[in-house]
Amino acid sequence: MTVRRLLALPVLAALLTGCGIRATEVPTDFGPAPSRVRCSLAEPEAPTGSGRDVAVRVSLLCGSSLVTVDRTVRVPEGSAGTERRVAVARGLLSQLAAPPSAAETEARYTTDVPGGITVSGPRDGDPDTALRLSTAPGGLTSYALAQTVCTFAESAVAEDGGSVILGGPDERAPRRYVCTDEVRTRPGSNEPPSSEVTRD
Repeated sequence: MTVRRLLALPVLAALLTGCGIRATEVPTDFGPAPSRVRCSLAEPEAPTGSGRDVAVRVSLLCGSSLVTVDRTVRVPEGSAGTERRVAVARGLLSQLAAPPSAAETEARYTTDVPGGITVSGPRDGDPDTALRLSTAPGGLTSYALAQTVCTFAESAVAEDGGSVILGGPDERAPRRYVCTDEVRTRPGSNEPPSSEVTRD
């Protein structure tokens, strides 16, 4: 019996060597696990409304990035200039704070913009295109600020070049914010760049 076992050892060693499996001390990285986040609506919802409704696009969150969806906001008839800009901004904030629709929820869309934020026009000394939020922009989360800035930047409230001037309820001067590709890709890590605005 002992002789048979000794004779079987070379055969077993040959079989193990021929299987092609070798140990390695180098760690193998196959990348991150596949994401279950869809980030795409199966059937985009068509905006509905009357002739006073304005078609807009708002930025929602999906995973760690921003996505845009089509919405409508109500604008009073005959409004123009600052009045129209503020009306559109109010509608946009309302859409951002509203819970995503059933289809959007299924696609894993969310929002970080809290309800109850109001917006008004410029104060004395502010640029004519400035908007004042009831919550200071710096008091919003990076996600909420990115959603707000990127939504405003693609709407009728934006200035030429796609920037938006936002201030808070205090006396501090508003700032000019810009939505960048980096902000859209990683809103949690990249806040919208901003610069000081000179007041009159």
